[in-house]
Amino acid sequence: MAVLLIKKFTMHRLTLYLQLTRFDKPIGIMLLLWPTLSALWLASNGKPAWHLVLIFTIGTALMRAAGCAVNDYADRDIDKHVKRTEQRPLTSGKIKSWEALLVAAVLALASFALIIPLNGLTKLLSIAAIVIAASYPYFKRFFALPQAYLGIAFGFGIPMAYAAVQNQIPCTAWVLLFANVFWALAYDTEYAMVDKDDDLKIGIRTSAITFGRFDVVAVMFCYAANLGIITWVGWSYGLRLWFTIGILGAFACAIYHYFLIRNRSREGCFAAFRHNNWLGCLIFIGIALDFALR
Repeated sequence: MAVLLIKKFTMHRLTLYLQLTRFDKPIGIMLLLWPTLSALWLASNGKPAWHLVLIFTIGTALMRAAGCAVNDYADRDIDKHVKRTEQRPLTSGKIKSWEALLVAAVLALASFALIIPLNGLTKLLSIAAIVIAASYPYFKRFFALPQAYLGIAFGFGIPMAYAAVQNQIPCTAWVLLFANVFWALAYDTEYAMVDKDDDLKIGIRTSAITFGRFDVVAVMFCYAANLGIITWVGWSYGLRLWFTIGILGAFACAIYHYFLIRNRSREGCFAAFRHNNWLGCLIFIGIALDFALR
């Protein structure tokens, strides 16, 4: 009986930790992973070493999970005032603050351990990535467009991918990171539109609030900027047919998102946010296919 109770307690804690780190909601992992994989393929001219693909895939999942734990720790007193987040494990008191920090530390260390075989430049960038990810939640306290900072945090796998492949960071990597800032502004503004009423009450700064009545226009502008920059980068690599098809598919996704968010309904905005997985996926598939079928 005692063994069964221990097992039940352990499974309950693991379930709470999975919720804390959002492993039960993998959309966030994919929003980090697609730009990282695209950068790996571009940096290696379509032939990335498979150990790098594995390292960056697992590392992306671990770092996103660590970031979620830190975010919930930072927002533990704020989330209780937001309908969508009031039942999160930390906010609802189901786990302690120290547990969230411990989980985040373990995940960050595990992620860093993955890149030990890689070059020194990649290791240095990983430290910067951890600092940026850990500091992001606090930008909402004072920065009018925290989603732009999120774009840097979510896109830092791009310069790391180039560093791992080329042992340098060319201008292209920073251009792609800049493009990722626009993408994060687009999809996370859609996400922020879901919580806009609650955020206004508690005084949190988000792009949805900053853009005001121009939020939908701003989202579409950010999509256009992101896809325009990526198109220019892809063509500079000599990518043509399949890449262009992927970009056109991504543009179609962006247009679909307009129809989801134009009325600013919570359901439509959240659906548009989640659908960005397909936008990023189509860009990556276009890049990978174009290199493979040359």
